[in-house]
Amino acid sequence: MSEFNLFGKTLLFFGIILIIMGAIFLLAGKLPFSGRLPGDIIIQRKNFIFYFPLGLCILLSIILTIIFRLFRH
Repeated sequence: MSEFNLFGKTLLFFGIILIIMGAIFLLAGKLPFSGRLPGDIIIQRKNFIFYFPLGLCILLSIILTIIFRLFRH
């Protein structure tokens, strides 16, 4: 397989992943559970708010692990 053929397939793969991620971000505001999952860290001070979506990170990690394992086999 030539190098350009492999490079083209890699670019197509990442392009499809970016399209899927873009659709998820567009729909994320409409989902009722996005932004307030158990395990999310929120620190509020006078002029400062820190929000780290730990629950969402774990959920996305599990979903992506399942998807990548399905495509690997």
